[in-house]
Amino acid sequence: MSEREHLDFDDYGEKWFSDDASFEEDLKHVWGRRWSVSSEVGKLRAVLLRRPGKEIENMTDPAAWRWGAVMDPERARAQHDAFAEIYRKAGAEVFYVEEQREDRPNALFMRDNVLGTPEGAILCRQATRFRRGEERAVAAALGRIGCPIVRTVSGRGVFEGACGMWVDRQTIILGTGVRSNEEGVRQVEETLRYMGVTDILRFQIPWGHAHLDGLMNMVDRKKALIFPWQTPYDVIKPLVDRGFSIIEAPSIEEVKRGAAVNLVALEPGVVVLPSGNPETRKALEKGGVEVIETDVTEILKGYGSLHCMSAFLDRDEI
Repeated sequence: MSEREHLDFDDYGEKWFSDDASFEEDLKHVWGRRWSVSSEVGKLRAVLLRRPGKEIENMTDPAAWRWGAVMDPERARAQHDAFAEIYRKAGAEVFYVEEQREDRPNALFMRDNVLGTPEGAILCRQATRFRRGEERAVAAALGRIGCPIVRTVSGRGVFEGACGMWVDRQTIILGTGVRSNEEGVRQVEETLRYMGVTDILRFQIPWGHAHLDGLMNMVDRKKALIFPWQTPYDVIKPLVDRGFSIIEAPSIEEVKRGAAVNLVALEPGVVVLPSGNPETRKALEKGGVEVIETDVTEILKGYGSLHCMSAFLDRDEI
């Protein structure tokens, strides 16, 4: 009798049960850390930035890139470095996109390329053709640091990460407008619902605005800063129903010129605010929010600010 005839074929085949752990539970074991975001205010643990590189040099026509003026490269880098140091001092790990196309000066506004989720990153697709291609370098950076890409917006969809804003683990605000179309939002919503997100608040971004984070931002577990003249009732009412206090940005000039709403929470009740917005700072502090200021006047020439520059990759759940 041959050796093969002695084999018991009942010992072969897929007669076992798969592990039922979720992707989220496996993040640390498989991907090295908890690459998870479901909040705008949970303590920040990891963030992806692009330090301004050669792409902001030798610009002759800022309007072609939708900038207000040409940046001084060294000053912009110094302001970016100071901002990154605030993150480090707060305990966040700072990662960088190290390579980027030299014809993509807007690449420092990293939030547009990535939306952090409970299971990793959604790689976004830019609405403007002169920014498409940034995401290739971002994908390489995410791969290098080990952060899973759970979806890439594709087809006719366009969606930029600053068109999404987390409320809590079950709730996110998704905006449509010039930077995000219905198909892009559909793809993002589909992905998030698989992760247990149940409530989608829709925000129609007004004409003349790019993203949500210029009009509203979360500053504490149950506090939001808003630009009251252009934040929809259909967004504010569900937040109030969830127990949120609403802080109204008091100065149109600070919102429009100083990017006063475009701030970042380091942890619940502690935010980094662009300097030069004294009325907004006063309103935040009156609302019980601790404020740290940093100068980004050079970077503001590109019509972006703190939240725009920051792709959150890991925050504590609230």
